[in-house]
Formats: sequence, C-alpha cells, structure tokens
Amino acid sequence: MGAVKTKRMPRAVREQQMLDAAVQIFGQRGYMAASMDDIAELAGVSKPLVYLYLNSKEDLFTACIRREATALVAAVRAGVVAGLPADRQLWDGLLAFFTHTAGHPDAWTVLHRQARTHGEPFAAEVSALRAEIVDFVTQLIAAAAREAHRDPDLPEDEVAGLAEALVGAAESLAAWANATEGVTARQTAATLMNFAWAGLGSLMEGRPWTPPPASAP
Repeated sequence: MGAVKTKRMPRAVREQQMLDAAVQIFGQRGYMAASMDDIAELAGVSKPLVYLYLNSKEDLFTACIRREATALVAAVRAGVVAGLPADRQLWDGLLAFFTHTAGHPDAWTVLHRQARTHGEPFAAEVSALRAEIVDFVTQLIAAAAREAHRDPDLPEDEVAGLAEALVGAAESLAAWANATEGVTARQTAATLMNFAWAGLGSLMEGRPWTPPPASAP
C-alpha cells in the first residue's frame, strides 16, 4: 500500500480526526483487535503520524476515553436547567444521557464495555467519569428531597445509594437500547423515569417501601 497523502491542517484538527477514527475502530472491533494501521487509514493519515501525535495504542485509547467521557458529562450537564422542578431536571438529564449515547454508539461501547475490560489505567478513567455522573445525580436527588421538604429525613447514604442505582440502570439501559432496533432515546428515558420516579416520588412523600421483618434465627 502506498503512503497516505495528508493535507496540511492544524494539529488540533488532525488529532480530532485521529480520535474520531480510533473511537470507531475501538468501538466496533475492540481494543485488542484494533490496529494502528486501520486507525491511520480511516483517519486518512500515515501510521507514523498517529504515533507522533498520540505516542502509542494505549495512549490513543486513553485519549479516546477521556474525550468521550468529557463529552458525555458535558451533554448531561447541558441538558439540565437549574430552577426547574426536580422531576423535570431528572427527566432532562436522562434524556440528554440517552440521546448522547444513542448518537455516539461507538463511544458508548468504548466507555461502557471496552475500557472496563482491559484493566488499568483504562478502568480508572471510566471510574472517574462514573463518579462525576453519580455526583451530579446525587445532587439532583438531594434537590428533590429539599423540594419535598424531606431533606432532614433522607439520610446521605440513602441518597448516594439511590444515585448509584439510577446510574447503573441508565448504563445498562443505554447498552440495551443501542443493541435494540427501533428504540429511541426518548423511549429509553421514559422507561427509566417511570421506573425510578414512581419510587422516588413515594419516598419523597414519606411513603417508602418497608421490607418484611427479618426471620427469627
């Protein structure tokens, strides 16, 4: 194969092209099967240029994770308007999350599946993303508690647990929705909202579900 001819363009633009190509290759083929040759060809550059800009396959994969994680968090935050009722803020956040993951399926595969299965440092990058989203959801649930005037009665660890459960459900649903033909982001968000808010609403109104008494030893 002959050398790939490249047009002069700013380094930042060229680097984003490489990352775009890398996300597609990593997302569709997996980290182990992805080759720098294929990434360079898809980006329309030479393989030496990819190494010059991004050093190694590991560094390239890490750069992909960081870029896509930043974009996902930014999309969720941008989708939520402060000052609206708590249920509307949660709905807007979920809709923004599922809209982004549906619009960037390769990126979601990289974040949700590939990065988690190849150990450090990739898993740590995704953990940082998840922690930021969990923290954001925790704030939304705490705001809902304040709105319902039940903030003193909702323990901090319970708020944290609810946020973890909601984010975990969102992650699983996003993977399912991307693999299921015909399911829209709005439908997926509504599914999780109906599942979560019915319970959250009862909790905020002072009607929590109570487990049965523990059996006697």
